[in-house]
Amino acid sequence: MIGTIFNTIMIIVGSTVGSIFKRGLKPQYHDILMQALGLAVVGLGLNATIQHMPDSHYPVLFIVSLALGGLIGQWLDLEGRFNRGLARFSGKSNLAEGLSTAILLFCIGTLSIVGPIEAALKHDYTYLMTNGMLDGITSMVLAASFGIGIMIAAAVLFTWQGSIYLLATLMHAAISNALLNEISIVGGILILASGLSILEIKKVHTLNLLPSLAVPPLFFIALALFGR
Repeated sequence: MIGTIFNTIMIIVGSTVGSIFKRGLKPQYHDILMQALGLAVVGLGLNATIQHMPDSHYPVLFIVSLALGGLIGQWLDLEGRFNRGLARFSGKSNLAEGLSTAILLFCIGTLSIVGPIEAALKHDYTYLMTNGMLDGITSMVLAASFGIGIMIAAAVLFTWQGSIYLLATLMHAAISNALLNEISIVGGILILASGLSILEIKKVHTLNLLPSLAVPPLFFIALALFGR
């Protein structure tokens, strides 16, 4: 858990520093910062998707995952519930977009998924340390735009990576590279969608699409139980 703790601390530090800069940030600098962040998020999403797509043994799975996950998320109204709860908590309407983006960037990246597994199975913290440095910089940029509320994502990341670490420890024989690959494809598309929303190209309800990430694991469980 050393790597996860480091990653969490970096987000807290980055959010604090970024929120300090936000106080004196002029609107024009805020706009260019959001554009730069949006382009970076789009690039990260494209890279994750393109990098893992050729290795997929189930090229239609990500489409099914997004469709089923989107229907479930829309039915549960995840984004609406999240926005209403966050508005009551913070009183800031735009924090929801920034926080959802932060959660996606911090939790859905390949390093954030593979890192806890490497730490649990091989005691290798390289991925998590690298991810911590990247998240520290990203949280600083996000907090400069959306405020100190981005720090909430640190708790989500700790729970996320901690859960993966525990699952990897308990179920080390059941985790395959194929499953990680499919999750990374879906995650990359969600990150790309978040970038499009930041750039105001297309408003995508990324929180309603989050259940898509649960479809690949369920698919692989079904394969294991019922065969190919």
